[in-house]
Amino acid sequence: MKYKVVLGALGFILWILGAFMAIPLMVSFYYHESPNTFALPIMITILTAFCLTIFLERENDEWDLREGFLIVAFGWLLAAAFGSLPYIFEGLPPLNAFFESMSGFTTTGATVFTDIESHSKGLLFWRSLTQWLGGMGIIMLFIAILPNLGIAGRQLFRAEVPGPKEDQLKPRIRETAKILWMVYLVMTLMEFASLTIVGLHPYDAITHTFSTMACGGFSPKGESVAAFGDPLVEGIITLFMFFAGANFALHYKSLYIDRKSLLKDQEFRFYFFLIVCAFLILAYMLFSTGVYSISDSFRYGIFQVVSIMTTTGFATVDFNQWPDSAKIVLFTLMFIGGCAGSTAGGVKVVRFLLLFKYAQKELFKVIHPKAVKPIRFNNKVVPDDVMQATISFMIFYFSIFFISSILLSLMGLDFVTSMSASIATLGNIGPGFALVGPMQNFDIIPAFGKCILITNMWIGRLEVFTVLVVFTPAFWNK
Repeated sequence: MKYKVVLGALGFILWILGAFMAIPLMVSFYYHESPNTFALPIMITILTAFCLTIFLERENDEWDLREGFLIVAFGWLLAAAFGSLPYIFEGLPPLNAFFESMSGFTTTGATVFTDIESHSKGLLFWRSLTQWLGGMGIIMLFIAILPNLGIAGRQLFRAEVPGPKEDQLKPRIRETAKILWMVYLVMTLMEFASLTIVGLHPYDAITHTFSTMACGGFSPKGESVAAFGDPLVEGIITLFMFFAGANFALHYKSLYIDRKSLLKDQEFRFYFFLIVCAFLILAYMLFSTGVYSISDSFRYGIFQVVSIMTTTGFATVDFNQWPDSAKIVLFTLMFIGGCAGSTAGGVKVVRFLLLFKYAQKELFKVIHPKAVKPIRFNNKVVPDDVMQATISFMIFYFSIFFISSILLSLMGLDFVTSMSASIATLGNIGPGFALVGPMQNFDIIPAFGKCILITNMWIGRLEVFTVLVVFTPAFWNK
């Protein structure tokens, strides 16, 4: 293991983080708030980055796959740790600060803030900005900025990008990373402009845009998007949540290669199909049980389905008060998530699609034992190792969900709170049900429970394997 290479790369990540901290510092100056919330964290972050990148010797050898996994796994952990400094300097306990920071960078959106609007504008801006940085990925930004990574960049890309398939748009990984970040930036500007045009204050527009494009869900408003009570705002956010939950590589291809790239993609079609079905079922349940009128059933139903399906976690109503039948629909969507290559969390639609195809194949083999029927996705044969990785992922994912749910219940939390808190953090969704509903917070969770949920967020954002492999003995063996 080339530890100096790893530490040097982590130092560059901290340089990026320190530079972005200057933005909320300027916001604090604009609103005449104390600059200490960010001035001191910037100094600490930059000084640490300087020590890691200057005082450590540089090794010219090519990075191994192990270095790539270690940089990605601990890069996110380090970003969350240093990203928690502004929260600490504003008075939050260290564990709560780390929870909020990890929730931001992993685009989870679960909060321990009991009174969101009592915090400074600068801190709430930083809170949303961390989600935007984590949406496309801080390692992806690192790849796009740092030149001459070569094979090392490919190792980082594979460890960072969510989903079972790799979407490399250009021969050079750095160019692919630049393209994905450029698409992300353009869509961010489009949403910000749209929200500003319909009357949102620029501060509210940019903070909600950051959270929407990252499928994060943090809001500077205690009532989330419900605070605006504006169908136009809800419609714009719903639209951009939907596109943020789709593959960003396909957005680029739709613009520059083939306008029908999204429609031709099996995963996107299945993603759209699931949203439409869940929305119609939920709207029917809300109307038939007398919760809302038919228009409000459609309005609130579509927003919450897209919000939960894309793991954004925004809320326009307290769906914790909905009938159990409606809550079951949302709880089911928590296990699915968005598309591979999107900023959404969860298992990803493509994995469920591949498992469905695998089940069809096994059923066919029962009838025709000697027949050879390969699994196809987008008219290409899916290799056996991809299917094996998909099945292994599902086993690990649901095992972590059940273990963390049991551990939370042993701390005295009720069944619904334990289950929903577990999947809400592992799937990077944000709000759950019962004590951690959309209008509640996670501050009620015991300290050890918060540590479990922080680990869930970290593991879920990096798609299980990138974190778990670091803790296997074989990873450290020569």
